[in-house]
Amino acid sequence: MTFFEILLIAIGMAMDAFAVCLGAGTQQVTTGPRPTFRLAFHFGLFQFLMPLLGWLAGTTVVGYIADFDHWVAFGLLVFVGVRMLRSSFGAEEEIQKTDPSRGLTMVMLSIAVSIDALAIGLTLAFLKISVWYPAVVIGVVTGLISWLGIRIGGRLGSLFGKRMEALGGLILIFIGIRIVILHLA
Repeated sequence: MTFFEILLIAIGMAMDAFAVCLGAGTQQVTTGPRPTFRLAFHFGLFQFLMPLLGWLAGTTVVGYIADFDHWVAFGLLVFVGVRMLRSSFGAEEEIQKTDPSRGLTMVMLSIAVSIDALAIGLTLAFLKISVWYPAVVIGVVTGLISWLGIRIGGRLGSLFGKRMEALGGLILIFIGIRIVILHLA
């Protein structure tokens, strides 16, 4: 597998993370250097780890995960998306904004955007390709694209305010629905 092929896979795998980071950036609580680093780092880390797990799991575990992985991703993304929507429609004092780069929310988002990478690891195992190099490329590309998404989302959020936060929540919900539709189709 060439570097260009791995890079294309990495970019494709990073698109969900980019969209989530775009939405997270609109909240304005993630645009500082530390929250931006935390979110981009963890998305990249999980995108690195999931192909490794998929490669190691082989066919037995993936068979169990494949039945419900799309529902897990859907649930996590919709949960965070609904919270962002509620926050965008409430008064600033009424709803405390949750920083998606901290705690359980960050872990949930990291899993949701990287769960498909298990299939990439499994595919690499079937093709008898070493997983280490592709996993590193996927992780680094995802981290960089996530950082870019947060930066762009932060700029849009400062320009358009709560409307962008609502759009960010809708994007997360849309990604969750798309994951389920693609899996069921």
